[in-house]
Amino acid sequence: MSRQKLKRLGVELPLLPTSTVGSFPKTPELAEARTKYARKQITRPQLEALEKKATEFWIHAQEEIGLDVLVDGEQYRGDMVAYFAELMGGFQTGGLVRSFGNRYYHKPVIVGEVKWPGPMTVEWWRWTQSLTRKPVKGMLTGPYTVMDWSFNDYYRDRKSACLALAREIRKEVEALIEAGAKIIQIDEPAISVRQEELPFAIEALHLIVDGLPAYFITHACYGAFETIYPDMLELPADNLDLAISNSALDLLKIFEKDPFTKDLSLGVLDVHSHKIETPAQIKARVMRGVRVLPPERVWVDPDCGLKTRTVEESRAKLEAMLGAVRELRAELVPRP
Repeated sequence: MSRQKLKRLGVELPLLPTSTVGSFPKTPELAEARTKYARKQITRPQLEALEKKATEFWIHAQEEIGLDVLVDGEQYRGDMVAYFAELMGGFQTGGLVRSFGNRYYHKPVIVGEVKWPGPMTVEWWRWTQSLTRKPVKGMLTGPYTVMDWSFNDYYRDRKSACLALAREIRKEVEALIEAGAKIIQIDEPAISVRQEELPFAIEALHLIVDGLPAYFITHACYGAFETIYPDMLELPADNLDLAISNSALDLLKIFEKDPFTKDLSLGVLDVHSHKIETPAQIKARVMRGVRVLPPERVWVDPDCGLKTRTVEESRAKLEAMLGAVRELRAELVPRP
C-alpha cells in the first residue's frame, strides 16, 4: 500500500530503498566556523555560506555512495529540538543540559503560546533538492519530543503543550509539501519515554499529517519499544524508522507475535560505534527483517543520525550498507 502511495506521489524507488536518518557530521571546516560564529568572529552570512558548502558536500557524497532517498545532513542545525525552539515563538533558551555522552544542548523553555514563525526548513529543503534528481526528505522534530525535551512554564499540562506544538508544526509540513517535498520524516525519539502518554502523542501526529499528500516516516531511536508495541502502530505514519541494530534486532521477535502493519526502516548500522560493520553483518540484519516482513515493505538505513561519527566513518558505514543491499537486491528479485 505504501509503495503504491509513493508511486501516486511520483516517487519510484527500488527494492529495499536506502536512506539515512538525517544528520551527518559537520565537516572540520564547518565545525571550526560554528565555533567562530559563537565567539562573534564571523558573520551569519559567512557561516551560512559554509553550511551550504557542507550540505553540498554531503549531497554529492550520498549520490556517490548510491543512497536512494537523500537528506540535507542538518549542517545548519545544532540540536534537533533547540533548532526549532530558537525559531518558534513562545520559547526562551534555557541552560545547558546533557543529552547523551559529552553532548549538551540548551534546553528550551516554553514561556508563551507556541507559534510557527513561517518556514523554518523549507528554503534549505528547496535548495538541497535543487542539487540532486533523487528525492530529498523533509526533516522535522515531532511535537512530543519537542515538548518532552523542553521545560513547560506556560501550558497547563504536557498534553496541551504537545497538541499546541502539533498544530504549529503542521504549518511547516504544509509549507514543505507546497514546495514539492514528497517524503517527510518526523522524528520522535522520545515517544516511548512514558507509555501512558502514547495516546496523545498519536493524536498530535494526526493533527500534523491527516489529509496531507506526502509519504510520512516517523523515526524513533533507543526507546523501550516493547512497552508501546503494538499500540505504536496507531501512529499515522506510512513508515516507522526504528533503531533496531543496537538491541540485536530483538524487536523483530515481537513483530512475529503481533504483526507489523506498516513499512519499516531497519536501522542496521550502530551509529554510536566507531566499528565499521561488514556487508555480511549488515546483510544478516536485513535478512532478519525480510523474514518477518515482505521485502517490499522494508527500507534500510542507520539506526540514528550519523553526526557523532567522523566523515570517514560515516562514508565507510554507508558504503558497507549499500554493498549489502546491492547483494540482497540481486538475490531477492525474481529471475525471469
